[in-house]
Amino acid sequence: MPKPFQILMVCLGNICRSPLAEGAMQAWIDRLGVRDRYQVDSAGTAGYHVGEQPDPRSVQVAKAHGISLNHSARQFSVEDFESFDAVLVMDRSNYTDVLRLARHEGDRKKVSLLASHEPSYGSSVLDPYYGELSGFEGVYEQVSACSQAFLQKLVTEQA
Repeated sequence: MPKPFQILMVCLGNICRSPLAEGAMQAWIDRLGVRDRYQVDSAGTAGYHVGEQPDPRSVQVAKAHGISLNHSARQFSVEDFESFDAVLVMDRSNYTDVLRLARHEGDRKKVSLLASHEPSYGSSVLDPYYGELSGFEGVYEQVSACSQAFLQKLVTEQA
């Protein structure tokens, strides 16, 4: 059996957007019945929250959508380019930070903006950290739609 395709969701601190994106992607993997072919994780470009659980607002929104976030924040590292086949970042700042660690073109080709896979949601996933719960709900809707679009295209290409 081939090794599962590894997807990494990346934001700044790995407690708001990327855990929600990880949960949304996992939900789509489960809905499409392809758990044996795809795996997802998340990380942050900064080490501010390493070891912390997701923001309680992310947990609340995920739970409202039937998703459990079981994740401890970690920082993105150059080794992640070796472990992951796709690195989906939340905004242009994350994109720049991740590309700064890229060692060669092969690493750079793995990186894309998650929102670019469903352009009707804009080009970036805005950080809800300093806002209200409604901002987290908006993030969930965006990362879910973008995850679905990315995964469906991937499944089709790999069929």
